[in-house]
Amino acid sequence: MESGLSFSAADLAQTRFAVSPMWEVVTSFRLLREPTDPPLHRSWAAQVRPRLSGAGLDNGWLAALIPGHGFLADFLNPTPTTPFPTLASELAAIRATPPAQVLQDIGILTRKEPAGGDRISPSASAGRSRLRLLREAPEVALEKVTDEIETYWEIALAPYWARIRRLLEADVFHRARQVAEHGSARVLGELHETVRWDDGTLHLVRRHCALTREEAGSGLLLVPSAFAWPRVLTRSVAPDPPQLAYPARGIGSLWEPRTSSATEAVAAVIGRSRTLLLAELDTPTSTTQLAAHCGLSAAGVSQHLTALRNAGLVTAHRAGRSVLYARTSVADALLTPAGETV
Repeated sequence: MESGLSFSAADLAQTRFAVSPMWEVVTSFRLLREPTDPPLHRSWAAQVRPRLSGAGLDNGWLAALIPGHGFLADFLNPTPTTPFPTLASELAAIRATPPAQVLQDIGILTRKEPAGGDRISPSASAGRSRLRLLREAPEVALEKVTDEIETYWEIALAPYWARIRRLLEADVFHRARQVAEHGSARVLGELHETVRWDDGTLHLVRRHCALTREEAGSGLLLVPSAFAWPRVLTRSVAPDPPQLAYPARGIGSLWEPRTSSATEAVAAVIGRSRTLLLAELDTPTSTTQLAAHCGLSAAGVSQHLTALRNAGLVTAHRAGRSVLYARTSVADALLTPAGETV
C-alpha cells in the first residue's frame, strides 16, 4: 500500500524537526515486544527487559496501548511545541488529551486483533479493563498512564538519555544543514527507503496506515528516533501537523564504547579511580556492580559517585530497588580525545 502527502509552499515552510522523548518511549517499548532480540539494540534490551518484568510493566498500561504491530494510541505522541521538548511537557500534553481523542484511539485499538508472539503480552482481561477505564474515566486513566510512562522512562531510557539525545540531535543538525545546502525536497527524499519525494508529494510505500493531507493539518513534523528502525511511524490527527518518526542516522554505533586514550589525561586531573568508574559507566551500572568490576569497596565507589554527580559527570536513576549511575554528555566529552567529536 502507498499513501501520498501533498505539499503546498506553505506546508514546506512549516516543515520542521523535533526530538521527542515520547516517540522514544513508544518506539522502544514496541521494540521490546518483538519475539527476538533487536539486532541494533541487543545490549540495551538485555539490560532493560529484566527491569521491566521486575516492575510489572509487562502487563501494564503501555502494553495495552502499544500493540506489537499496527495502530498505537495517537494520544501518546502529542505534537511537540518546541524542537527539544521535555518528557514532563509531553506528559502534561497527554494528560490534557481531549476525551474525544481518547475514545477514538481506544475504539480503533479494540477493533484490532491482538498480535501473537509478543515478548511483552498483557493478559486479555487486564488489557480490556484498562481500555474500558480510558473510555469511562479518561482523566483518571491518563494519570495512571503517565505515571507508568515515568516509571518506564526511569527504567528503560533515562540512564541512556544523554547518549540517545546526542544521536538524535546530531541527526537534526545534519539534516538542517542539508536543507540549507540542498533544499527540503532532497532531505525528504532521503529520510528512509520507504519514503519518496516526487513532484510536490511525499510518498510512503509499504504502509498499512495511509497518511494524507485530508486527515492532518498543514506542514510536517519530522522526528528522528533511535528505536524506530527498520520502519517509519506516522501520526495523523487534525488539526495537528502530520508526524513522521524515522530511524536516525548512526544508530549502528549508538551502543559502542566511548572510552579512549583520553582517559589517561582525565585520570591526571580527577584521579585514576574516578576515571575508571567513568569508563565503566559506558552502560548504566549500580554501585555494587561497579565495586565488583573495579576492585573498589562499595563505600569508596559511593563516595566517588557522589563527587562525580556533584560535578555533573554522572546521573542517578532508580530502577526498582537499585540505583543505576550513567555518564553524562559532559563526561563523554572528557573521555573523547582532542580533535574527535562525541
